[in-house]
Amino acid sequence: MNGIFITFEGPEGSGKTSVINGIKSYFEENSIDYIATREPGGIRIAEDIRNIILNKDNVEMDAHAEALLFAASRSQHFYEKVKPAIEANKVILCDRFIDSSLAYQGHARGLGIDEVYEINKFGIGNIMPDLTIFIDVPPKMGLERVFNNIRKIDRLDLETLEFHELVYEGYMEVHKRFPERFVIVDGTKSIEEVTQSTLDIIKSHLK
Repeated sequence: MNGIFITFEGPEGSGKTSVINGIKSYFEENSIDYIATREPGGIRIAEDIRNIILNKDNVEMDAHAEALLFAASRSQHFYEKVKPAIEANKVILCDRFIDSSLAYQGHARGLGIDEVYEINKFGIGNIMPDLTIFIDVPPKMGLERVFNNIRKIDRLDLETLEFHELVYEGYMEVHKRFPERFVIVDGTKSIEEVTQSTLDIIKSHLK
């Protein structure tokens, strides 16, 4: 089996991490060779950049700088961790990837999806995911989950509801551009149902 690159996307509070944990458990039970990672982060340099991007004190960060920091983190992460795993024929489970930048910085920040796409293609050698799972929840519901202590609050969580609605619009535009790999899963159901739906899609793709 060749390496398969699977990414997970969704609004803040969509439950991606819980779904990924369920997929990991299935892979381990069935001896599927995989790695799980995240963006921004996944390796030391990228985690350092993550801390800068998500630090709640960095409110003055310009949208262009934000986009470039995400791209720099992604590039290092891709060449240091993701690409070697692909070449080793592993399945890669990555919490966020290029589509996040297209939705957040490209659409919601108004920098342009095409412009942000070009920046990132340079950073990752034009390699795209084989499959992207989008966990679909309304932005308001996702933010309510975040602020009900699902996880630590970061700088992007503190953006307005209007901003997060623009992010959602951006993801829908990404879906239109990449329908062959971008699959939408209803994230409003129970975590068990969402995980099973996601697993069914992945199992079909692995075949």
